[in-house]
Amino acid sequence: MRCDREFGLDPGKPPSAYVLDSSAIKEHQGQVEGFLQVARTGMEAFYKQISSLNYVMLLTDGEGVTVDYIGDRKYDREAKQAGLYLGTSWKERYAGTNAVGTCLSTGKAIICHKTDHFYAANIDLTCTAAPIFAPDGNLLAILDVSSMSSPLAKESQFLALQLVMMHAKMIESANFLNHFSSHWILRYAKTPVFVDVNKENLIAIDGDGMILGATQAAVNELNGGCSVKDVIGSSISDYFETSIDDLLSVASGPVNLINNTITVRGAGELFYMDITPPTGKSVSKPRAGFLSGHRNAFDRIAGEEPLMQASITKAKRFADQNLNIIISGETGTGKELMARAIHNSSVRSIKPFVAINCAAIPESLIESELFGYEQGAFTGGRKQGKKGLIMQSDGGTLFLDEISDMPLNLQSRLLRVLAEREVLALGSDKPKRADLHVISASHKDLRVLIARGGFREDLYYRLNGATLELAALRHRQDISFVVANIVAEESKLRRTHFQVSTEVEEIFERYPWPGNCRQLRNVLQFAMALTDDGVIKANDLPDEIRSEVRSNELSPSAAMTGVDLSPQKDASEDGYPMQAKALIELLQKHKWNITDVALELNLARSTVYRRMKKYAIVAPNDR
Repeated sequence: MRCDREFGLDPGKPPSAYVLDSSAIKEHQGQVEGFLQVARTGMEAFYKQISSLNYVMLLTDGEGVTVDYIGDRKYDREAKQAGLYLGTSWKERYAGTNAVGTCLSTGKAIICHKTDHFYAANIDLTCTAAPIFAPDGNLLAILDVSSMSSPLAKESQFLALQLVMMHAKMIESANFLNHFSSHWILRYAKTPVFVDVNKENLIAIDGDGMILGATQAAVNELNGGCSVKDVIGSSISDYFETSIDDLLSVASGPVNLINNTITVRGAGELFYMDITPPTGKSVSKPRAGFLSGHRNAFDRIAGEEPLMQASITKAKRFADQNLNIIISGETGTGKELMARAIHNSSVRSIKPFVAINCAAIPESLIESELFGYEQGAFTGGRKQGKKGLIMQSDGGTLFLDEISDMPLNLQSRLLRVLAEREVLALGSDKPKRADLHVISASHKDLRVLIARGGFREDLYYRLNGATLELAALRHRQDISFVVANIVAEESKLRRTHFQVSTEVEEIFERYPWPGNCRQLRNVLQFAMALTDDGVIKANDLPDEIRSEVRSNELSPSAAMTGVDLSPQKDASEDGYPMQAKALIELLQKHKWNITDVALELNLARSTVYRRMKKYAIVAPNDR
C-alpha cells in the first residue's frame, strides 16, 4: 500500500538499483565510522556460519544505504545486478517492499520472501533483516542476509530470521558497551547464572546515577512500557528501588550474583544484577543522555573552596551561552574535568565531547586528526579516509588541551574554521558545515605568547569568549575533599575499600603539590599498591613526599598548637589567624553547639570540625 499509494510505484516497471556514488558512500560510512568497526567483527563471525548457503550479507545505515557487505566473490556479478552491493539504497520509495526497506519503516525484524517483494524483478530474492538500535534508542542500522536462490517455502527462512535477530542484538550490545566504555554498566537477568553473560539488558549510568543510555531489551523490562528516549536523563532510582550508592557498593564489593538483586519500581519484579566499572577514557566517542542542567556535573570538582567555587559559579552561567571558553591553570589542576562538567551541564551534552591534547600529537598528524582526510589524501591513511575530531564534535563540545602548543600554521586553519563554521578535510574540495563549541585549556599565559609571536592574537579573541582560572592545589582549602574523591573513585575501580590515615591527611595538607591533583592521584595510587590493610599510612607514601614534608616541618610549639606562628598580616594579637579567631567567637556565641554554628555558616558539621582541628580549637568540655 505504501509503494502504491504513497510512492506511486509500478510493480511491473522496476527502476535500476539506486546506487550512490563513491563520495556519497564515503560520507555515509563516515557518519557511522566507529560503529562499522564493531559491526564488521560480528558480521564476519555470522558469515562463517552461513557462507556455504550462498547468502550475501548487507549492513545498511539508518537511511537504508548499504555501508558494508560480505559475499562470495563467485556471485559478485549477480549480486550487483540484484542491488546486493555497497552503496545501494534499499528505502521502499526506491526498491519497493523489501526486507531492509520494510524493516526500516517498521523497526521490526522481517522476512521478505520471493513474491513478498513489490517489484516483479525481485521475486527470486529472499531477504531477512533485523534492526540495530543506537544507545539513544534511534534506529542505527539494518543487518540483512539475502539469497538469490532459496527453497519455495517461506518456512525455510525461519532459522535465518532467528540468526539475523541474534547477531543484530550481539552487534547492538557490543556497540553499546564500546560506546559507554567510560561509564558504569548495569546488567540484569531473571536468573543469576545469566547475569554474567547477558548482553541485552544493559543500562549505562554516570557516577551520579543518571541514565545515559539503554538497550531496548533492558527498557522493555521496566514498568510502564517506556522507550529508551523516555529513560535517558532520568535517575536510576526512578525505575528501580535502589540508589546509586547501593549500586556502586555492589561494584566495590565481592562478586556475589546470587545476593545481588534489584527490583523494578512499581512492578515489584526482581532481577539478578551486576554493575561493571568504567574500563576506558572517553575521547572521541559520542555520549548520549545528559540533560541540560545536569545537577551533579560540577560536584566532583571542588568542595567548600572559595577560589574554585567562584570559577564553578561562572562555569554554570557560561554552560548554555554558547561561548568559547579558555580554562587556564597549572598542569594537573583539572582543566579537562571542568570542561567535561561544562559540557555535561549544557544542552550540548547529548552530543559528543571530543578531547584532543595538542601537545601529545605529533605535529605531522595534528592537521589530519583535527580536520580529517579523504581517501588517498596521503600515503598510509585509512582506505576509506577519516572524519576529523572537529567534525566528530559537531553539535557537542571540542576540547583543545594545551592549545598554546598548536603550530602557528594550524592556528590559521582553526581560526578559519571558527570564523566560517566549515571544515575542509585534507584532500577534499568541499567543506562541511559544523556546529562548534570550543573549550581550550593552557597552563601557559597566552597573552605572553602573543607578545612573543608564538600565538595568534585574532585566534585568541575567537577562543576567548570567557575565561576560567583554576587554582593550584597548594592554594586550595579543600584538599581533604579532593583526597576523599580520588580515594572513592580508586576504591570503586579496584573493588577494594581504601582510607587515609590522619597522619597522611596532615602530610597532604602541608605538602606543596607542584603537580597538583594529577600528582595527588599518582601518590594515592602508589600508596594503594603498597598498603596491606587498605589504610594508607605515611610509610606507604613515596619518599619524595615524606622527605619534602620533613624538610618543611613546623616548629615544636607550632606542631603542638596546630597554628602557624610565623608573622602574617592576617594574624590577630594572640597568634591565631583571623579566620580561626572568627570561628572561636562564633563557637562561643553558640555556646559551642556545632550544629548551630554549621547552620549559621551554611556548612556541614564535618567541615566545622575539620576547621577546628586545623586550628587546634578544642571545646571547653573536651579539654
